[in-house]
Amino acid sequence: MKIKQVARVAAVVTAGSLALAGCSSSDPLATQSSSEKSGSETVVVGSQAYYSNEIVAEIYAQALENSGLQVDRQFNIGQRDAYMPQLENGSINVFPEYTGNLLQFFKEDTNARSSEEVYKELEQELPESLAVLDEAEASDQDSYTVTRKFAQDNNLKSIEDLAKAKEQLTLGGPPELAERPYGPKGLESTYGVKTEFSATGDTTVEDLVAGTVNVANVFTADPRIKTEDLVVLEDPKSLFLASNVVPVVTADQSSKLGEVLNPVSEKLTAQELIDLNVQSTVDKKSAADIAKSWLSEQGL
Repeated sequence: MKIKQVARVAAVVTAGSLALAGCSSSDPLATQSSSEKSGSETVVVGSQAYYSNEIVAEIYAQALENSGLQVDRQFNIGQRDAYMPQLENGSINVFPEYTGNLLQFFKEDTNARSSEEVYKELEQELPESLAVLDEAEASDQDSYTVTRKFAQDNNLKSIEDLAKAKEQLTLGGPPELAERPYGPKGLESTYGVKTEFSATGDTTVEDLVAGTVNVANVFTADPRIKTEDLVVLEDPKSLFLASNVVPVVTADQSSKLGEVLNPVSEKLTAQELIDLNVQSTVDKKSAADIAKSWLSEQGL
């Protein structure tokens, strides 16, 4: 495994002596870093250039530091095409990912939909150099969402309950939703729910709150679910591809990293992730402060 060097040693050490972090210098007079003296390894944690992903990455980083590991943060990298090669070659050791979206990266034509199916297939499709730890309940995936008043007025808990709604349903979402398998046609074929479709695009949540539409395609980690008091409808027939938050790690470190990060995933619920995102978008707190407070509250 390649481990990123995080401390400069004495000038007498040649560049060749630093090929592997954590190893003693070939020069007995060279000054060792604190990580070399203790024998600890440096774990590189990465993140996408997206506030929600960075918050989870910071939670992972601080949890690992609290366990005594040295951590190097490589945040705001970009999309999968940019960071996946670094994960595969071991330049990055930990990355917060989303099961369904990651599975589609490796297997575009997957038929898996439920959390269990997606996770199992993802384990099979990952390169040998990578592994996934326990997934969280928290997700960042498509959903059908309504206002709390509309849910209460129509006794809605799941998507299938929409078939019993008292009024005409108007579905709002991005224009491409019209042709997506989970769009209006999929909604009708899977749940027997008929809707009129309105391409609301970037104003989908605003249109839902205003009543222009009464069902909306909203991502499950959207902080406005809390700030606008919205209700995400359950999806018992897995119309949507499940995309739970999951740590992707260097395979030969999975056991050690799992001891620290699996308890984090166990605590990271859908509502917790929304709350964390609200602290970023509304309260304007830094990812570091958000992570520190959350870990403390969870006893981690």
